[in-house]
Amino acid sequence: MKIKKEASFYRQLEDGWVQCDLCPHACRIPAGTKGKCGIRKNEEGRLFSLNYGKITAYCIDPIEKKPLYHFYPGSRIFSIGSTGCNFTCQFCQNWHIAQEDPEGIYTTAENIINIAQNEKNNIGIAFTYNEPTIWFEFVREVAKKVKPVGLKSVLVTNGFISEASLEALLPYADAMNIDLKSFDENFYRQICGGQRSPVLQTIRKAQAACHIEITFLLVNGFNDSREEVEEMAKWISEISPDIPLHLSRYYPAYQMDQEPTPIDRMLEAKEAAKGHLRYVYMGNMPPGADKNTYCPQCSETIVNREKKVTVENLVNNRCRRCGEEIAIIL
Repeated sequence: MKIKKEASFYRQLEDGWVQCDLCPHACRIPAGTKGKCGIRKNEEGRLFSLNYGKITAYCIDPIEKKPLYHFYPGSRIFSIGSTGCNFTCQFCQNWHIAQEDPEGIYTTAENIINIAQNEKNNIGIAFTYNEPTIWFEFVREVAKKVKPVGLKSVLVTNGFISEASLEALLPYADAMNIDLKSFDENFYRQICGGQRSPVLQTIRKAQAACHIEITFLLVNGFNDSREEVEEMAKWISEISPDIPLHLSRYYPAYQMDQEPTPIDRMLEAKEAAKGHLRYVYMGNMPPGADKNTYCPQCSETIVNREKKVTVENLVNNRCRRCGEEIAIIL
């Protein structure tokens, strides 16, 4: 049954308008209409979440699929998604739930937690597939209630969230994969319908509060230059060179029909990023691409992902060969 839930982080304005402060769009919404995300609606001067408890996708996924390579490698996580997004990325791979409003089922936080507890070898709940920020009320309730039962909460997010909303969520987040769309403000505005600076702020704040990894989708001809990748990697390294970076290969999707990003450009980007960061991976690559984690000091294999994910040559989070500390949570 659909649940009517008053939204968090909004204020009432004159003439029945409201301002949503959940994300940096700060939408000013007249009565009877929705914000940019399509999920928060002004009903007679009160703002309501339209996707509270709504599930459109769920699966038990490998943690590596989020992608998280340094957070309980080889484990599984109950992954759920809803509908809507506060970005309008032209290359969206999940546009059918992020940019449209498909049918779904409505459930409770208790039911989600019960499923997660009963799944074998499951470490927790991941909020993914669409943007969890605009699912805020349900995500926070589930994450808050799941912590006492010993399960983890993971967010796969674009990082476009207001500072106050983020601070209300971070105490219950164990890990985040933050999707850094580009290091160019114009790309954010023209291709994604967002802004870069709030995402960078989210990365800084989240890194101080929980485990984070960053995904960067290289879109052929748009954000795949060596210079941009190097600038981004250098910026990340100033926060911590131990933050894992996932360089993901673009394929045509939604409104964008560019050719897939060339393999040699992916390899060049990885080389550029590794000049600043200790752990750099490539995703959406052909079978056989290297996904292993190596010691950044001596290149010993630490996590082997060629077939079954196995942790090797690690003793007390240090490389067995050279003693280098490895930034990984087991």
